[in-house]
Order: sequence, then C-alpha cells, then structure tokens
Amino acid sequence: MGDILKIIKDELPSAITDANFEGANIVLYTDDKDFFKGGEDKIKGVVNKIKKRIELRADQKILASEEETEKTIRALVGEEAEITNIIFDVQRSFVIIEAKKPGLVIGKQGAILNDIKKSTFWLPTVQRSPAIPSKITEKIRSVLYANNNYRKKFLHEVGKKIYKDWDPEKKDMWVRMTFLGSGSQVGRSCLLLHTPNSKILLDCGINPAIAEGQERFPYLDISEIGDINTIDALVLSHAHLDHSALVPYLYKMGYGGPTYLTAPTRDIAALLQLDLIGIAYKKAEFPLYKAEAIKEMVRHSVCLEYNEVTDITPDIRITFYNAGHVLGSAQVHINIGNGLHNFVYSADTKYAKTRLLDPAVNRFPRVESLQLESTYGGKQDVLPPRNETEEAFIKMVKETIEKKGKILLPELGLGHAQETVLRVEEAIRTGELPKIPVYIDGMIWDINAIHTAYPDFLSSRVRSQIFQDNNPFMSDIFKRIRSPIERKEVIEGGPCIIIATSGMLVGGASVEYFVNLAENPNNLIAFGCYQAVGSLGRHIKDGAKEVSMGGDYGGEKIRVNMRVESLYGLSAHSGRNELLQYINRMNPRPKKILINHGELVKSIDLASTIYRSNKIETIVPKNLETIRLK
Repeated sequence: MGDILKIIKDELPSAITDANFEGANIVLYTDDKDFFKGGEDKIKGVVNKIKKRIELRADQKILASEEETEKTIRALVGEEAEITNIIFDVQRSFVIIEAKKPGLVIGKQGAILNDIKKSTFWLPTVQRSPAIPSKITEKIRSVLYANNNYRKKFLHEVGKKIYKDWDPEKKDMWVRMTFLGSGSQVGRSCLLLHTPNSKILLDCGINPAIAEGQERFPYLDISEIGDINTIDALVLSHAHLDHSALVPYLYKMGYGGPTYLTAPTRDIAALLQLDLIGIAYKKAEFPLYKAEAIKEMVRHSVCLEYNEVTDITPDIRITFYNAGHVLGSAQVHINIGNGLHNFVYSADTKYAKTRLLDPAVNRFPRVESLQLESTYGGKQDVLPPRNETEEAFIKMVKETIEKKGKILLPELGLGHAQETVLRVEEAIRTGELPKIPVYIDGMIWDINAIHTAYPDFLSSRVRSQIFQDNNPFMSDIFKRIRSPIERKEVIEGGPCIIIATSGMLVGGASVEYFVNLAENPNNLIAFGCYQAVGSLGRHIKDGAKEVSMGGDYGGEKIRVNMRVESLYGLSAHSGRNELLQYINRMNPRPKKILINHGELVKSIDLASTIYRSNKIETIVPKNLETIRLK
C-alpha cells in the first residue's frame, strides 16, 4: 500500500497535499490552483506507470465558499434544468447537484460541469431527482453525505486492504466456491468465493416462502467463514429479498466491509429491507435487524456502473454487466489472480428484451466458469412469446370486466410489477382496455418512484418516454392505496385492476385482497411471478379449491371460486429456451457451469441438456458443497 502512494508522491511531490484511497481509486488533493486546472498530463503519466485510476481534487483551502458556489451553479445552469437540491460533500470536495433534467446541468460534452469546476474548484456530480417523490432515495442520499468524514475514512481503509499486497505479477494457486444457499432450490442465494488471499460473499438472502427455521437462511456459521470480519467484501447482484435480505444482518453481526452494488439496487434493497422489518412488527415478531443495520449497509455501500472495472481485494477485480432481470440487476464478471481465472456470477437473468429492460449481456472479456440460474430451466418451462402472453392477459381482463369482476395481480414489488404497470398503462391509453381504476398497493409505488430516478438503467423506449415527460409511471390511471380504509373501498367498489404485493401471497396487501375476492367466481387472480414451493400462491396456482389462512386470519378456510390464471410469458427470469440461447450465443464459452437457483429436477434437467448440446462440464451443487474452480 505504501509503495503505490510513494510512487505517486515521488512523481508529483510539490503539488500534492494529500493522497488517499477511495476504494480501489486513488484520490489526490492539491492546493495549487494552476495544477488543479492544468495538471492532467502529469496525472496521466502516473496513471500509465501504475495502471490504476487516479482522480485529482482541490484541497479545502482553495475551494470557493458554499454560498458563492451555489450562486455560480445557479448562474451557469438555467432554471429549465429544475435544480431541486445542492449538497456539499466538504470532506471529498464534491458538490452534488440534484435536478429533474440533469442533461441541462451537464451541458454539451460536459461544458457546464467543467465551468463549475474551473470557477469554484469543487467537483460537480449530477443526480436525477425522481419524477415521483421518493423518501427512501432522499434518506439514502442524506445518510451518504451527512457523515462524510466516516465515509472518507471507510473508503480509505477499503483501499488500504486492496493495495496491501500490491503486486501486479502475483499468481494465486486455487479458487473455490461454496454454496451457502440456493443449491437445488429457489431462495436464500449466498455463495462464498475464496482464494488463498480473499473471501467474497456473492449475495445474502432469505427463502421468502419459509416463515422460520434454518431452511429460511443461508449457512453462515461454517468453518470456511469463521469470524464474519474475515469476509473482505460482499457483492450484491440485485435487490430481491432472496438475494439481499440478510445483508444488514451481516452488519448487525459485526461485518464492517464494503457492499458492491448498483445505485438502484442500493435504494430498492433498503426499501425492501425496511418493509421486511415492518412485516415482522405487524406479526408481533422480532425483526432480524432494525433500521440502523440498513443504514450501516448504505454507509458501507460502493456503487458501480455497468462496465466499470474495480479491484475489491488484492487478487479480485469485478465488472458489472446488465442482467436484464430487474432495475439495477447485475451479472458480476470476476477476474481472479490477475487473469488466473475468470468467473461470471450471472445471478438472476432475463435473456430477452422486455418493456422495462434490455436483455442480459452474454459477451465477456474472458470466462472459464459460470453460475447459471435454473428457476425456469425444466423441460416444461418453455415460455410463450411476450406478445402472446400479453394478448391473453388483455383478453382475460376484458372478460372479467364484462362480468363486473375485479382483477387481482399479486406482484413482487420489484421487476414484474413494473412490467405489468407498463402493459396496463399502454392498454388503457390506447383503448385496448376501458379506462377502469388501477389501484397500486404496497411498496410498488415507491419502487416505481426509484425507477424514475434511474432511467439510464431502463430500456431505450421507457427512457425516452421519461425524458420526453411522457412518464408511464406517472399516468393518472394509477391510484395509490395508502390505508385499510382505502383498501376496503376498493374491495367494495366496482370493476378494477389491483396490483399488490406480495407476489407469492405470503404477506402484504395481496393476501387481504385474495381473502375478500376469492369466493366470487366473477373475479380473477393472475400469477405472473415465480410461486415458491410451500407458498400460498403456489397452492392456489396448483389448483387448490380451499386454502387455510394462517396469521391474522386464525386458520380461516377460504373457498377459491375465483378464476385462477398463470402468465408464464412475462417472467423477469429467463425461460428454458432463453437460458439455452444465453449459453449457445455466449462469447467466450465457459468450460464449467454451476447451476443453482432452481428446484432440483429443473436444475438437473437444464444441466444435462447443456452438457449434451455443448459438451460443457455442468455441475448442480448442493448447499454446503464446495467446488474447486481452479
């Protein structure tokens, strides 16, 4: 660590007042105004020598005052940009400009930002204000900037660990992967990647279909982990609770390292985790952790963009690629031992273009081994074309409306719900469906708001709609349900569409709607997302004519007379054919594939098909099994 900073200081001794790590990045501070404005060539020379990213910032001594800087920003940026907030991160010499139209803050080829930098010496960064107000996004941003002294020290410590044994020529001898969850099952995704120098957790979630017991949680008390502080880093692929729910718990138990994720994943994971706490309190149960643990996750978060390469330990470098699954979801390309082995943790993917997202990437610099999900990997999981499914959905909705019935769509708050929102909005806007009320209940509304803050992660079509002020998430056809009184009015009212969490009917508003609508044959329930074994949704989907309700309903038996349908073509997961196409078109081809995140029969079926057609070694690991990758 000392060597790399010494090299920099030796090259630029007089101009630099301080040199720090900010994660894998190296940050230099200068109190020389001329060097700050014109020292790029000298910095590039050092970058070429050490092959690491360096950022030059102004020392606090030469920064313009906050009052003067705000005046400068507002003078340079027109009112049409609609600036909503200006935040000063003094310790890191950053000024964060939040605006509804960030492009007008940036200017042509970054001209306005460059003018702000040269005039004030602050480094400006721009964030989009959500078109729909989002309390969770506001809280997260306040956490990140309220205690920036801590953030600066934390990121420096992360960098010190990364460069502790800095040696570009070092080669490691082995790479192993242990499955702590998601082996031959859907849920509690958690993998441990370990080398002689590093321990990395890939996701840490629960099994949402199981209420209690060891089967709900990954195996974290194994000898390979030992002390939780031996974990060097955690990488979170996306925000669904079966991947993210236990991340705050790790901080509660003493983990103090970084969590690498995208910015949308950070915001949505925090929202879902807060909801998990709320559900526990409603059931008069002790939550796994409190809000403070989620705050710790946010404080220790390191957000990456797609295609951004960063070191996370001395021998591990990662790059995020679009997974096509949900907003901000990432496949993680992991370069181990300076090219010794390349592993892709694809997590959950959608290898098809949807209304919401572009398809998953399957082209990487190098790949020797790959993790692949099998949620819909069985022979029976050939998903119909999206258009065909959408037409069937519109048809069944029309038929239900004609009967004066109600349509209940239980949804996961993230992913499939937004796809449904976009389809319903278009159908009503174009006249395919009559203009009936569409009620949104649960956290879906807040997650929609987060989508409006990160349009760059969305498909080009939706992104264009948002940029052109035709935001489909803000359509007046949608009405938010905020209270039990409003929910009762919906139940007692006329024909409508109800989009409510949870998707598996294991809690949330969707359960209450089901209980009140199930016995009327004119009503419809349509499942679009995965229904885990043991969940109420799975029982109903599989044809149960009567179900026993637990929890608040005290074992009440409910007759299922309503129409029950499943919409397979709209899943946020790849279907069987998409999974096979993902492999067939992958470049380069992996030599080994680890198949998980699926029921055992589906995992084995997918593994055998891939092996027969591609002659690639396939493995279906069990939980607690360790696979040597190199």
